Amino acid sequence: MLGTMMDVPLLLSSILRHAEAYHSDGEVVSATVEGGLHRYTYGELSKRTKKLANALARMGLEPGDRVGTLAWNGYRHMELYFGVSGSGFVCHTINPRLFREQIAYIIHNAADSVLFFDLTFLPIVEELAGQLKDLKAIVAMTDEAHMPKSEALPGLLCYETLIADEPDSFEWPAFDENTASSLCYTSGTTGDPKGVLYSHRSCVLHAMAITMPDAFGFSAADVIAPIVPMFHVNAWGLPFVGAMVGAKLVLPGAHLDGASLYHLFEGEKVSFTAGVPTVWLGLLDWMDTHGRSFTSLKRVVIGGSATPPIMISRFHNMGVKVRHAWGMTETSPVGLAAALKPKHEALEPEAKLALECKQGRPLFGMEFRVAGADGQQVARDGKSFGAMMVRGPWVAASYFNTPHSPAHEEMPGWFNTGDVVTQDEDGFIQIVDRTKDVVKSGGEWISSIELENIAQAHPAIQEAAIVAKPDARWGERPVLVVVLKPGASFTRADMRAHYEGKIAKWTIPDDVVIVPELPHTATGKLSKKAVRQIILEQISGNGPEAFMS
Repeated sequence: MLGTMMDVPLLLSSILRHAEAYHSDGEVVSATVEGGLHRYTYGELSKRTKKLANALARMGLEPGDRVGTLAWNGYRHMELYFGVSGSGFVCHTINPRLFREQIAYIIHNAADSVLFFDLTFLPIVEELAGQLKDLKAIVAMTDEAHMPKSEALPGLLCYETLIADEPDSFEWPAFDENTASSLCYTSGTTGDPKGVLYSHRSCVLHAMAITMPDAFGFSAADVIAPIVPMFHVNAWGLPFVGAMVGAKLVLPGAHLDGASLYHLFEGEKVSFTAGVPTVWLGLLDWMDTHGRSFTSLKRVVIGGSATPPIMISRFHNMGVKVRHAWGMTETSPVGLAAALKPKHEALEPEAKLALECKQGRPLFGMEFRVAGADGQQVARDGKSFGAMMVRGPWVAASYFNTPHSPAHEEMPGWFNTGDVVTQDEDGFIQIVDRTKDVVKSGGEWISSIELENIAQAHPAIQEAAIVAKPDARWGERPVLVVVLKPGASFTRADMRAHYEGKIAKWTIPDDVVIVPELPHTATGKLSKKAVRQIILEQISGNGPEAFMS
């Protein structure tokens, strides 16, 4: 027997309709690429989004077509979020920090029909112009006064001109809630970037979940500033949440330095923000240097990489509560949030801080399983460790346009996160190691295998390994460990020159360590555990000096 409830699909357009109907005077404030702040309301956002939807329809796009974006957190990007997805197309946000070849691959793999970009990224688009011939249109997200003259992009369109004459009325279509809404690629650990294709249902459910008190806890009284970029995993769902609850939304654009963020937060009375540790380190250091304090900020969510205890303490000392959270591109992303339970309030400060530094406990809707080597679930004692598996309504079941599925081969229906973790009786999960040898720097993944393959091509190198070393600013940074061929020499300058132009600059290893031999396992594979120990000994000063200059 079925229930007698209405079958109303969960669509992103319903969030915008709700904001227009009940929060039309709520503010959206953006720091613009052109300079200055732009202000308007959710009501005006809705009208302009409808104009955009009409313009997209006039372009002749078909349902399911992908629309790419290379853009910062701003009001025009918000309009694309809702206008593209709400029309039945797929909003494909592209990470501009990736290497040019990866960006080109992503655009081709997604088969984007149109590309929108902020002026900051004009050099990227011009460089790739020859590889973008299949696009129906390329649109600069600006007005006519700031339109660039580009010989490489002769048919370049202007965003404001594109929507100017379109009507501000549009009937958002109804369709299956499992229809694709958004696409985000993760560089993963090996091989080409992989696309995660979100649905309207998954995005709406994720947004509803993170509004709960033990997640991020939002209301219309909040002033939300998403510092996590909108080109990465839908800015952790915060643009959808802002419109859902009617909170004032403050978008920082490209201005992510400590001074800019502080003045934006203070000027707009920001009460909540979220981002990766690297950003907060810059902000906190700037505030310490200039003797500043927060007057409105009450809560900050930190994710993307493990949060150092000292960072949580520094926020606490400023009267700001920290919520550590965990997620991946494949989990939309939030799956864990480190919200303490009432019984934890009686703990000593050190014990409470230790819990707050963990990745957190599962949100409702997300199921976690920690599997031992035998595939059986390990004890939830906070000590026994195993591979972290997850499933839920906003977890990827497969990757877009690829035959490979992220589901664990030995455990169908579960996504293997690649992390080795412990879980305690209250559900708090802590990552203790990774099953995949990636380096996570500033919240972004760096593939060790890709770096090793490039290093191996150098004529002086006999064998190479990449491992992570701890870094106070970035969380982790890659280090190259090599065995040289007889009579060869290889310096840090040689290393940087070899990597230059092959990968993004920020992924180039910080140091090179030369060793007489690399440790191997019984099966002949590199023992990354032993290689990491070499690096740790160098850092602690217990090993022979091998860092090169």
